[in-house]
Amino acid sequence: MREKATQEPTDLLQDGAGFGPGQPVPSGRPPEPLAESAESRVAEELHVPELDYGPMWLRRLHARAHANRLTGLITKVVVTLVGCMVIVAGLVMMVAPGPGIVAILLGLGILSTEWAWADRWVDRARAYAHQAAEKARQMDPAVRRRRIALTVGAALVVALLVWAYLAYFGWPSLAVDGWDWVQDISPFVPDLPGM
Repeated sequence: MREKATQEPTDLLQDGAGFGPGQPVPSGRPPEPLAESAESRVAEELHVPELDYGPMWLRRLHARAHANRLTGLITKVVVTLVGCMVIVAGLVMMVAPGPGIVAILLGLGILSTEWAWADRWVDRARAYAHQAAEKARQMDPAVRRRRIALTVGAALVVALLVWAYLAYFGWPSLAVDGWDWVQDISPFVPDLPGM
C-alpha cells in the first residue's frame, strides 16, 4: 500500500514534466486542449450578435465593442437610443417635410446591428423593395408613362389648390404663430411668402 502511494505522485510528475498544453503526454492521457481565444469565449458566453454584412472595420468595431460585458451593454443602449431617435425623426418627417421613409429605414438599419427583430424587418423591407423594383421593370412602358403623368398632374392640382386657398384666405393664424416662434429661435428663417 505504501508503494502505491509513493508511485502515483512520481508518475504524475514524470508524465507531465516538460510537456505543455496540446502536446502528447507519455502516460496515454489525452492532451490538454489548446486555450481558446478570448474573443470566442466571450462571444459564446454573451451570445454576441454577429454582423454578417458591412465592411470589415465595422465588423471588428462591433466585435470589440462586445468583447466586454459592460461595453457591450453600453453599446446596445446607445445604439438603441440612436436608432429609436432616427425612427422618431422619420415618423415626424412623414408629416413634416423631409425623407421620412428613408429615415425610418436608416433607424431600422441602425437597430439591426444590435437586435435580431430589426434585422428581420430590414430584410423584409429589402425583399419588398426588390419585388417592387422588379414589378416596375416588368410594367408596360405605356402604363408607366400614364401613371407618372397622373402623379405629376395630381401634384400640380394640389399645389394649385393650396395656392388658391392662401391667396383667398391668407395664412392660417396657427401657421403664422408657429412660423414666428421658429423665427424667434433662429434668425436665418425667412418670412412666409406673401407676408
